[in-house]
Amino acid sequence: MTDLNGRRILVGVCGGIAAYKSAELLRLLRRQGAEVRVVMTSSATRFVTPLTFQALSGQPVANDLFDDPMAHIELARWAEAIIVAPASATTLARLAHGLADDLLSAIGLATEAPLVLAPAMNQAMWRNPATQANVALLRQRACLLLGPAEGEQACGETGPGRMLEPAELVEALAGLFQPPLLSRRTVLVTAGPTREALDPVRFLSNRSSGKMGYALAEAAARAGAEVILVSGPVSLAPPPGVECVQVESAAQMREAVLARVDVCDIFIAAAAVADYRPAHRAEEKIKKSAETLRLELVRNADILAEVAKRSPRPFCVGFAAETENLADNAQAKLNAKQLDMIAANWVGPLAEREHTGFDSDHNALHVYTRDSDTLLRKSSKGHIAEQLIELIARHYHERYSAQDSRPPHRQ
Repeated sequence: MTDLNGRRILVGVCGGIAAYKSAELLRLLRRQGAEVRVVMTSSATRFVTPLTFQALSGQPVANDLFDDPMAHIELARWAEAIIVAPASATTLARLAHGLADDLLSAIGLATEAPLVLAPAMNQAMWRNPATQANVALLRQRACLLLGPAEGEQACGETGPGRMLEPAELVEALAGLFQPPLLSRRTVLVTAGPTREALDPVRFLSNRSSGKMGYALAEAAARAGAEVILVSGPVSLAPPPGVECVQVESAAQMREAVLARVDVCDIFIAAAAVADYRPAHRAEEKIKKSAETLRLELVRNADILAEVAKRSPRPFCVGFAAETENLADNAQAKLNAKQLDMIAANWVGPLAEREHTGFDSDHNALHVYTRDSDTLLRKSSKGHIAEQLIELIARHYHERYSAQDSRPPHRQ
């Protein structure tokens, strides 16, 4: 872990049972050499006393907007980074909508420092559309959301909503002060499904939501990369700072990728590209007449395999969504296409029981290279994306460890 010696970290603590973890977060930050100050919401003081955080930080704890009319400005300017842990649903809503009716939200509105949020709440509150809309707004405004993790909760329910462990949060904070992992690199990401037209009103497609690919594009941008996102039809807003190219069919996605791949250092093929398309697209709507309808399908080009065969080529990362034999199928794809890395996840009934995969906000990945196997345990797709981008960057730099750390075509 990179130490945080001398860094000025403001810790915001909201009301919730996870507030007890914030004491350990302070202890770890101080151990890393950080100078820490604490702001508590009024609700947080009902779970842990300000005296606890004062003893751990060595500084008075602030919790009232009107104790010092300038405190929110002074603390906003003092902090090099702000982490809110736990971040309650109420505080997420305040920050998303620019409210400043308590000290913590006023600081959030006044600061220019990176804002890191570690949500913690009941799983139903986290899944509520209002919370998810607030989270989407915060991500668009470049807030870094870490978690939540999934598991048993204090209320007795199980699901997403647990605050990440303090050690994970400290690691993420340390990363804010490191040189960007992918500075001066260009990353091309594909995301979402493709649609293969049957007639003017019907098409063949799949259940991909694009959430994983969009999260990867956002994480790569946070890591300092210039990011190009080639997206099939999804109902997601493009991540901030990312060039987004909208396509519909597999052929259009191939064309968009091949037109841009020569300027890329890393290619992440997260899209669920249709393997087949109708051999003939009807010019008029197909009428319901016969009892059966026979469709002739032809195979689409394999975009990832085509990119991987280029010479020179970017660092190639594939995805494998499997309903059986995940490890064998993923490693076979890795070898057959000569990829640098492949990320595999379960789909189908098993994934549905675990609330991962298609349409879900959570995922778990097995990441394979020729000589390694890494498990990214179930978490939010945003957190999984951060971990995967870090893994990709490490393997990329190990592969291209010569001067400037660039693949041959980018020298």
